[in-house]
Amino acid sequence: MNLESIVSTAAEAGVVPHRGETGSPDADEELFSVAQALISSRQNVSPKRLVEPGPSAEQVDALLTLAAAAPDHGMLNPWRFIIVPPTKRGLLAEVFALALIDRDPGATLVQIEAAREKAYRSPLLMLAVTRLVSDQEPEIPNVERIVSLGCALQNLLLAAHAMGYGSGLTSGQAMASKRMRDLFGLGVDEHAVCFVNVGSATKRKPGRARPTPNQFVTSL
Repeated sequence: MNLESIVSTAAEAGVVPHRGETGSPDADEELFSVAQALISSRQNVSPKRLVEPGPSAEQVDALLTLAAAAPDHGMLNPWRFIIVPPTKRGLLAEVFALALIDRDPGATLVQIEAAREKAYRSPLLMLAVTRLVSDQEPEIPNVERIVSLGCALQNLLLAAHAMGYGSGLTSGQAMASKRMRDLFGLGVDEHAVCFVNVGSATKRKPGRARPTPNQFVTSL
């Protein structure tokens, strides 16, 4: 996705990128304009609306490389991503189904099949995992580890948007299932946070209103 496409998408979402008064922005203004348009125009896309083609192997590597640029106090790398390739979607489907039955033994066949189907959505599917500790290091509490993962996810989502793909995060009660932990081989200090879904969007929602700074900012 080039600059013109990003700005056009941002305009459709009701966002007008900042430009210099002369109409010839310098390098910094240009960079800010791209960042503003990219961030403002990105939106969550349901996995139901993400189809092939998905990112190539090279693009996936680029997405994950940019995720690694997230703030990481102490250089702990307190998170990781686990890709679910097409050949392993069936295993995840069964975990979704069995996790539902564990929670609700009375689940209907329709509900169980709907749970299975979730494993087959979006060309690129990854599990985001964070590593927390019970006896926290005073300088680097768990909340900072979670924030680091959040930044890594945002980097990845914005990069996917810049590539022209749709993306979204999904979670649910199955995330805490022992079956899920066993399938992905999570350590005792690791927690499944969400799935990352990336692919070509068949449909996008209209831009939504976002809070303005005066709605969430105060002064001490």
